[in-house]
Amino acid sequence: MPVSEVERLTAGSARRIALAAQGFADPRPAGAVGLRQLRRMVERLAVVQIDSVNVLSRSHYLPAFSRLGSYPRGALDELTARRHAVFEYWAHEASFLPVRLHPYLRWRMAAAEELAWGNMVRLQREQPGYVAEVLDRVRAEGPVRAGELLDERPQRSGTMWNWHPAKVALEWLFFTGAVTAAHRTTNFEKVYDLTERVLSVEVLRSPTPDPADAVRELVRTAARALGVATERDLRDYFRLRPDATRRAIAELADAGALQPVDVAGWGAPAWLHPEARRPRWIRARALLSPFDSLVWERPRVERIFGFRYRLEIYTPAAKRVHGYYVLPFLLGDQLVARVDLKADRQAGLLRVQSAHGEEGIDRPAVAGALADELRLMADWLELDHVVVADRGDLAPELGRQARACRPATERSAEPAPRRRQPLS
Repeated sequence: MPVSEVERLTAGSARRIALAAQGFADPRPAGAVGLRQLRRMVERLAVVQIDSVNVLSRSHYLPAFSRLGSYPRGALDELTARRHAVFEYWAHEASFLPVRLHPYLRWRMAAAEELAWGNMVRLQREQPGYVAEVLDRVRAEGPVRAGELLDERPQRSGTMWNWHPAKVALEWLFFTGAVTAAHRTTNFEKVYDLTERVLSVEVLRSPTPDPADAVRELVRTAARALGVATERDLRDYFRLRPDATRRAIAELADAGALQPVDVAGWGAPAWLHPEARRPRWIRARALLSPFDSLVWERPRVERIFGFRYRLEIYTPAAKRVHGYYVLPFLLGDQLVARVDLKADRQAGLLRVQSAHGEEGIDRPAVAGALADELRLMADWLELDHVVVADRGDLAPELGRQARACRPATERSAEPAPRRRQPLS
């Protein structure tokens, strides 16, 4: 395509396109949020990443709160664990996906020998009979937790992948698609069952596309969810291979399903989904999970927002810059601050362990909007108070604003600790 035909986008326009594609151009629902809005959000994002960290909330609950505001978490459980309108699989990472995408990931299931982790592949190669026995037990006893098939745990310390053999076998079967996650327990343990007993007949009977066709559909889906993206962005969304992604992009561009654009300051060719919205402004206010699809690819975040963001969970405490579980704060169309949050469920507190603002922000305005969002989050998590620690350059102003936005009946009383059941 001649250079003259490549549309040029300003950095601000690309940023607003990306935010709109991720659902931040829409106002939050005025009334109760139910299954319809949640299903629409999952379809729009296509991938909702799962993570086990529960210092604030399980990560997969947060994207809906960021976009829709307060909602009953049980409604998301209804989609994932009872209606099975979504399924769990390895997409970006461990993720929930709309069931329509199941056929387009079967090529990955079929390529488990090549793509799965070493201990899974090794067990299947060295002990295929044992793996078959585990499958037979799921068939006879399912749904089952790995702990119900417990064998002696191998003595390998210092790794999060210290799985016992039955767990390894179940994860191999999960990767291949023979079993799937029927649901997760309140402790986040995966419960496995035969895929044919979990997903609908319509999904299971849908044709399996050729791998090239499947990758093309995944790239198309990523483009719709991202709005405007580089090749790397499109590849990363479903963790696709470079060569296959580039072929899919070329085919989609030839068909008019992707449009080449030149985004000011990006320094790389970019692609625009032809149906992407182009809002003139964004009036969003949202706290974002570290695993939210808007921010999970850190180079993209820096390119679009000028916001350098790193997850410091695995950084020694003394070396952390911003904190353990840090959420970026989106206000309008900019990432303006970040807060390290902890839900102290026993005391009924949402603890802001640090608060840092970006350079050049209007600090009182940002702190006021952030305090309102923290109060909304505390109510959603059934916590009574927001408590701001004196750490970070935004903390003093945020502390004042948070105290000001407390309900009048609570302002004269100190938070009273009380015991609560852990949130799922």
